[in-house]
Amino acid sequence: MKVTATAIPEVLLVEPRVFGDERGFFFESFNHRVWVEKTGIDRVFIQDNHSRSIKGVLRGIHYQIQQAQGKLVRVVVGEVFDVAVDLRRSSATFGKWVGVYLSADNKKQLWVPEGFGHAFLVLSESAEFLYRTTDYYAPQHERCIIWNDTDIAINWPADITPILSDKDANGLPLRDAEVY
Repeated sequence: MKVTATAIPEVLLVEPRVFGDERGFFFESFNHRVWVEKTGIDRVFIQDNHSRSIKGVLRGIHYQIQQAQGKLVRVVVGEVFDVAVDLRRSSATFGKWVGVYLSADNKKQLWVPEGFGHAFLVLSESAEFLYRTTDYYAPQHERCIIWNDTDIAINWPADITPILSDKDANGLPLRDAEVY
């Protein structure tokens, strides 16, 4: 496994070692011992989530103000542009974002630590997205920042009108949001 820090060093890009030939491929998508050795992060992952979305769906920017979740995310079908936003007010990178392309083809994963918001935009006809989280989903603590917040200014890769849930369409601007 290769681990690379992004422009926000706590957000990590994880590339598994893939073994493949004309028959297909095999890779270890997660091994706790190797994860701790390579990242220094010794968290227990306690919940796995799987979502499917069609092209143009934008989910996020989501986070939980209590029971904050670290997320190790990957795509098993299709392609997304995945984004982490630093919501830690005391951080030098507060309000900054990093984005990476995750796809079934590149098999990359992104570590989104606690204290960050998370969002993704589906670029393929559909995408299946896996989340491995460090805490349970707690809807009473869930918050949402609007996807096109001008202070964060995410450079989304597609010039489209995204398909949003009501929750995402009604997200707050960063300046009004409850953050860490």
